[in-house]
Parts: sequence; structure tokens; C-alpha cells
Amino acid sequence: MTSTTTDATTAKIPKQPLHPSVISKLDPEYVEFHNSTLQYITPPHTLPWDPALRNAPAVPGGTEPLKVGSVKDFEMTHTNFRAFTPEGEVPEKGWPVFIFFHGGGWTFGNIGSEQGFSTNMCVRAKCVTISVNYRLAPEHKYPLAVEDAVESLQWVIKDGKKELNIDTSKIAVGGSSSGGNLAAILALKAAEPTFTPPLPSPLLLQLLIVPVTDNTATDDPGGRWESNKLSPWLSPARMNWFKSNYLPNKEDWTKWDASPLFAPKELMAKTPNAWIGLAEMDILCDEGMEYGKKLKEVGVKEVETVVYKGGPHPIMAMDAAVKLGAKLVTDAAVALAKVFGTS
Repeated sequence: MTSTTTDATTAKIPKQPLHPSVISKLDPEYVEFHNSTLQYITPPHTLPWDPALRNAPAVPGGTEPLKVGSVKDFEMTHTNFRAFTPEGEVPEKGWPVFIFFHGGGWTFGNIGSEQGFSTNMCVRAKCVTISVNYRLAPEHKYPLAVEDAVESLQWVIKDGKKELNIDTSKIAVGGSSSGGNLAAILALKAAEPTFTPPLPSPLLLQLLIVPVTDNTATDDPGGRWESNKLSPWLSPARMNWFKSNYLPNKEDWTKWDASPLFAPKELMAKTPNAWIGLAEMDILCDEGMEYGKKLKEVGVKEVETVVYKGGPHPIMAMDAAVKLGAKLVTDAAVALAKVFGTS
């Protein structure tokens, strides 16, 4: 799950070298970048917890944000979000809107995270993109991030037209990793008949990138993580550390607002069409594929699951260093523009 780096890059002592068994299966550009840069970063789960770990630079290798028409921050009850508005003339009914949740294991990330991705969606899908600064664990555990996700959608429905000239009939949600988890859960919450205020029309898309969908997964024999347990960056130990920060109580792991794979079929069937981007060499690949399969089985009309061959977990955020990451970003923008009718 996308997280942060430390100053240990200067030491030039490998802290997370590639396991020999996976090198030939990984994207060659990623291997080169990992060997030159990533292997020298100390994994945060091996350090004593300190909120200052969040001050370190984000995952290296990302593109600079694209130029947009305007950037503005808005307050929510407990946190805030950043809105990116495209350049150019506002469509007659207002801008489509994409509500995005960054990655970071529910532990890392902030309002400035993954701005390369957010601005790419804004510019290339011609939509307002809202990046939600949801509260982080371990200080704010489950389900507080879910509450912030729900409030962001409620804000769009109530205030989006007035504040950002949003067309509230064209709303999509999405996220990467832990943010993909929150986006999938928000799509489920929005499909509940009790959701207030009522949506003017159903969500158009859930755009899920390397999402966490099953918090019961393990690397035990036969477990979802077993086949990729030696893959780089997001190891089982790191993922379990993130989970212990956000979901310390085992009884919560099977609740669908923690693990959307456990959502009732009848609720899942009411969720929007999906575009799911997965990394072949990611421990989360299996549960992402399973989620796409379940969405199809329950009758969601259009579910596109794309697996990026040789990609490990963090490729989306390394789109400058790894062309496979840039392809994922482009494909996501195309999928978003398609549902908004802006392509």
C-alpha cells in the first residue's frame, strides 16, 4: 500500500532488496528503479511508530501535477478536501465530479498526496476532482475514514453545485489501495436506500486501483497473498502493520465497511459500473480480481478488470519512473472520461 519514505536513502544500505525469486517476473523498468532507489528506503513498519514518519517525502517516481484551472480547499466536519477544477468553459449543466481517496494504508498520505493522479483525472476526463484528506490511523481507527468518505459525497450532493458548479447527476468515486477500499465502501453506502441526502442519480463509476477488499487475507498456504508474498514494497508484514493500525479488532475484519468483499449480494448489485486496475505482482491482486468477479456475478452491468503484467503494488504513484504506471493512469482517465461523456 502506498506509503512514505525515510531519510535512509542516503545510507545506501539495501533495506528492502528484491527477492531473487521475483526479479524475472517483475516489470524491468520497476526492477531498475527499485534497485537504484527503492531498496534503500527503510520500510516504515520496521521503525517505532512516530507521526513524524508522515513528514517524509511521498513514494518517489511520480509525475508532477498537471496545470488545472483552479485548486481550492474546503472544510469538512473533522478534516478537509482539495478540489481541482479544469481549465476552459464550464459545461451547460456543470462539471462532472470524481471523488478520490489516496493510498497509504489508512496510515499515511494527506491532502497533497497523489496530486499527479488527481490532476490527470481532472484534465484528461474534464471533471472536478476532489481529493479527500480522510482521518488517519492509528490515531483515528476504523470506521472514521469511512465516515469522512461518506461526508465527502454528502457535501458534493448538498454544496457541490453552489461551490464548484458540479453536475450532481455525474458523480464517480475512486481511490488507490486503502483509498480504493474506501471508494468501494462508499459506492456500497451510496447504494443503500437510507443514504441521505438521496443521490440525484446513481453513481456512474467506482474506479478502484489496487484496492483492499478483504481484510481477512493472509499469506498462509492457500491464502490470497501466498502467491505474491515475496513481491516488493507491500509485503504481508507491512500490510498487517497497516491493518493493525486501522483495524485492530479482528471482529471488524469481516464487516463490509472494512472489507467490501463481504457486502451482501443484493447491496453489491446496486453499486455502479466498475473499472478495477490491478498489479499482477501485488499481494492485493487476488482480492481485487475476486471483487471484480463478484460484481459481475451479482449483475453489475459493466465491470472491467485490468491486470498490469509485472507490476508491483505502487506503480500508479511511480508513473514518471515506470511506464506501466503511466499506462495505468492513462487507462483510468479514459475510463472516467467514457462514463462522463467527456472523451
